[in-house]
Amino acid sequence: MGGQTLWTFSKIGANPLNPVSTNSKKKLNKADELARGKACVYLIGSYGRGEASEHSDLDLFIVGCGTKEDPDLKNIDGILIKANLIEATRELNFPEFSGDGEYLKHYTVDDLVETLGTRDDDKSNTFTARLLLLLESRPLLEDEIYSKVISKVIAAYWEDYDGHETEFVPAILVNDILRLWRTFCVNYEARTKNETDDQKADRKLKNYKLKHARLLTCYSALLYLMAVMTERGTVNQEDATHMVSISPTERLQWLKSQPKFVNLSSQVDQIIFLYRTFLETTDAPKNELIEMFKDHDKSQDAFKKAKGFGDQVYGLLSSMGKENKVFRIIVV
Repeated sequence: MGGQTLWTFSKIGANPLNPVSTNSKKKLNKADELARGKACVYLIGSYGRGEASEHSDLDLFIVGCGTKEDPDLKNIDGILIKANLIEATRELNFPEFSGDGEYLKHYTVDDLVETLGTRDDDKSNTFTARLLLLLESRPLLEDEIYSKVISKVIAAYWEDYDGHETEFVPAILVNDILRLWRTFCVNYEARTKNETDDQKADRKLKNYKLKHARLLTCYSALLYLMAVMTERGTVNQEDATHMVSISPTERLQWLKSQPKFVNLSSQVDQIIFLYRTFLETTDAPKNELIEMFKDHDKSQDAFKKAKGFGDQVYGLLSSMGKENKVFRIIVV
């Protein structure tokens, strides 16, 4: 899957450490062999969004076929795939997987689908795996399995579509996207009483990234769904599949191409400009960014720009929101 890259600032193609390059994939022969026909590995974060630089962290998930009781990818093979991924990334001098491998998990597609709407969704981390699959992923291994997993996950959100073909609103998906965004917000506000200056600056850096990358990941999808709803009064699975196949920034470019929203092009261009500025600002080693956020004036200026970015996204949502059923769910 994946459409043609429209985002001119995307750096993944030029990145010498690009994990989807031919050279990198050669180092994943063991994982590729073990996953073949059984599971996919997909990238999330800046690599999933197609905007990674040499300083970017690498995050990914492993999702297999079969059932929870009888998975195609057995647990030991899943462990061996993780080992090969860790070995390969170290050989290529990638940073260690973020959060000590927090996202280096192995699920079945049933895990992602059957926990939807249950109490176990957050606890098992399937909520994050499922939402980031739909909002900012690209396949690293087993593209066909990746496509099948996406189709099954989308189908779970469209269970009530039959009989409502001309007026279907993907309310459960919209609410899950909003929940993901608010979960990110709460998580990034977490702090400890005895933070060092470096820890405080690191938290500020994460918050700054939240207010750009995470915000756009979630709200580009909501803008896309609003646009489809405005155009046709319904949203089908094919619409959702297309939304998943393009990155957050590509969704903005897609929005500009829609005849009904030509009058909003200047607002979209401003969001793209501000996001480009964010990517340029964060294209630096983490220690340099930490020093920047330890500086009061520089930190204040960064968050002023982050607020401006959020204001622009809010303005675009408001401009599109008149009489829109998706916007109604977002607000109340």
